[in-house]
Amino acid sequence: MSHDQNFKNLILDYPRAALAFFAAPEALDLGGDVRILPVRQEQLQERLGERFRELDVPLLVEWPDGRREAILFLIEEESDARRFSIHRLAHYCLDLAELFGTERVVPVVIFLRAASGVATQLRLGGERHLYLDFHYLRRVLAELTFEDYRDSDNLVARLTLPNMAYPPERRVEVYAQAVRGLTALEPDPEKRLKYLDFIDIYAALDDNERTQYTRDYPDEAQTMSRFAERFREEGMQQGMQQGEARVLARLLRLKFGTLPEDVEQRLVVADEATLLVWSERVLTATSLEEVLH
Repeated sequence: MSHDQNFKNLILDYPRAALAFFAAPEALDLGGDVRILPVRQEQLQERLGERFRELDVPLLVEWPDGRREAILFLIEEESDARRFSIHRLAHYCLDLAELFGTERVVPVVIFLRAASGVATQLRLGGERHLYLDFHYLRRVLAELTFEDYRDSDNLVARLTLPNMAYPPERRVEVYAQAVRGLTALEPDPEKRLKYLDFIDIYAALDDNERTQYTRDYPDEAQTMSRFAERFREEGMQQGMQQGEARVLARLLRLKFGTLPEDVEQRLVVADEATLLVWSERVLTATSLEEVLH
């Protein structure tokens, strides 16, 4: 399991909520009109070489009216605090500052588990002067108290409730509050399903706890179960149709050459029954019109 990739997706799907939760001291007064843009990885790979890690998430925050200079947030997630290097992070921040010609860079590190003994500051100097003083914003999820965020209206906070500190006997309650946050704050069905899986991964309920959840929260458990089952079935059906459309497109190209754009689009939106009829016509048709009429 890639915790890094899970959190990268979380940050990219909900950048505003992620900054508000993980980088609160710098992000609370950003305002609702800012644009938050992920920095293209290809650009970083080319310019920064081996110092760039694909799983770091640089976000560029811009004010459309230009009243404030853009600011870069570099967010790094560490599932194992022992892998963290403050020197690497400082290198990366300096490289980004040079690349974008800015001094407005905010480094943020999310530690999934305990991070005791991890360097929080890098200071370089001699006998008389300090020449570099580098530190970063840090969020240690395992040190946050569940009670402080159980009713938060920040979706990222609610989704990460299972990563926070709570007594083991309250795990089912934590799971329920995370699911409630997801259903209340995320209207998109695809993202609901995606982050229901996220909650499942980090709550890691055992069979007894799942039984308890079904017993203590029957309406929610039934609703989410039906939703997940229906959506997965629809996804499988959609995947089958997409596969059939690709096969038919290939057959049409082999017989009639390059397909016009409008034909490609008709294949994409056609239902399963229509695709089947068209596939049968390919064998005897002498033109695209005969297949698709």
